[in-house]
Amino acid sequence: MSDTDTLEASNVQDVQISANAAKRIAELARHEGDPELMLRISVAGGGCSGFRYGFDFDKQVNADDRTFTRDGVKVVIDEVSLELLGGSELDYVDDLIGSYFEMRNPNASSSCGCGASFSI
Repeated sequence: MSDTDTLEASNVQDVQISANAAKRIAELARHEGDPELMLRISVAGGGCSGFRYGFDFDKQVNADDRTFTRDGVKVVIDEVSLELLGGSELDYVDDLIGSYFEMRNPNASSSCGCGASFSI
């Protein structure tokens, strides 16, 4: 792992960011006119499998957030969501069925067909 792939801390709760995800986050932030925007990942109740992933841009890091960085792009996750996401990888998929961020979550016992929700 190079310096551009460093994480805030190294433990079981780390979330990896793929090169494709980092590239897409940077593109979207530039398109929004603010390359300093961070992608916020959250988990909320709901969805067809019990929990659903949330993806949004944010400029603020809260006291209960962990920050993960790759290639100069930052991803923030609150500690409660991180309990369900620890060990996951954020990827960006661009294929025939569409383009989307995907969480590869080893904590999920099942997920819905579209991958937007999961259960533990």
